[in-house]
Amino acid sequence: MNETKKNSVLVVDDDTSNIIALTHILQQEYTIYVAKNGTAAIKAAEKHLPDVILLDIIMPEMDGYAVIAELKKSDKTKEIPVIFITGLNKPDDEEKGLSLGAADYIAKPFSPAIVLLRVKNQLMMLEQFRIIKRLSMLDQLTGLANRRSFDMRLKIEWGRSLRDKTSISILLIDVDRFKVYNDTYGHQQGDAALQTIANTITQTLKRPADFAARWGGEEFIVLLPETDIAGALNIAEQLRVNIENSIIHSGENLDTKITASIGVNSELPSHNCSYERFVSRADKALYRAKEEGRNKVCGSDKNSEAD
Repeated sequence: MNETKKNSVLVVDDDTSNIIALTHILQQEYTIYVAKNGTAAIKAAEKHLPDVILLDIIMPEMDGYAVIAELKKSDKTKEIPVIFITGLNKPDDEEKGLSLGAADYIAKPFSPAIVLLRVKNQLMMLEQFRIIKRLSMLDQLTGLANRRSFDMRLKIEWGRSLRDKTSISILLIDVDRFKVYNDTYGHQQGDAALQTIANTITQTLKRPADFAARWGGEEFIVLLPETDIAGALNIAEQLRVNIENSIIHSGENLDTKITASIGVNSELPSHNCSYERFVSRADKALYRAKEEGRNKVCGSDKNSEAD
C-alpha cells in the first residue's frame, strides 16, 4: 500500500524548548528536521530541501536575517518559503524580514493553531507555484518538455560535459510530409500523430538522463549526455524504425502510419564550440536527411560545414 509522502518542515531555533514545542505541533502532519544555529540550518536546508522553513530571528553568531540571506543566494534553497518565528514585533523588524524574502511571520509566544495554519497556507501556495512552473515547462499536446525547458536542460548538461570532458549528443527529429498528412486526415489526426511520436520517443529512450522535448510544430529534439556519435546514431536509427512501425489510431477506426527524418550531432564540448552551434549542426544534418529522401538518419559532417 502506497502512502502519500509527507511535506517536510525545517525548524531552526537555538532554544530547545521551542524546537520541542514546534515538533509536537507539526509532527503528525509533516516530516520534521531541526537545526539549532544558522550554519546548521543552511546545511540542513541544502541536504533535505524542506518544503517550508520555520526560522528564529534572534540566534547567536548568525541570526535569522543572515540565514535567510544565504538561503536566497543558493539556487537549491532560494525558492523554499521561510516563515520567521520571533518575539520581535516592531514594524521595522517585519519590514526587514520581508525585504529579505520572508514569506510570513509567526509571533512568539506562538499558538499551535496559528502555526499549523501559516504552514498550511505556505504549502498551498508552494503547490500552486510548482504546478504553474511545471505546466510552463511542458508541451500541452504531447506531454513532453517544451523548448524553454529543453534550453535550460541543455545549458546544464553542456556545462557538465564541458567540466567532465565527456561527449554529448543531440537528435533533431522532423516528421516527414506532416502538412500533407494534416491536409489528408485532418488536424485532429495530426495531433494524434504527434502524440504517438512523442510516446514512441519516450519508450525508446532507456536512460534517465536522456531528455526529449517538442522543439516546435512537427519537430522533436533529444539530448543524450555522455553519448558519442556512434551511440547517438544507433539510438537515432532505433527511433526512426520505431516511429515508422508505430500505428496512429483515431476515433474513427482509421489507423495510419508516418515516418520521420533525424539529424544527429555529437560534440566534446569546448570553449570554442557553443551549444547554439551544437544544435545548428544537428539541424544541418536533418536537412541533409530530408534532401536524401526522408525517413533517414544523417550525422553531422563537420568537415564539410562552414559554421
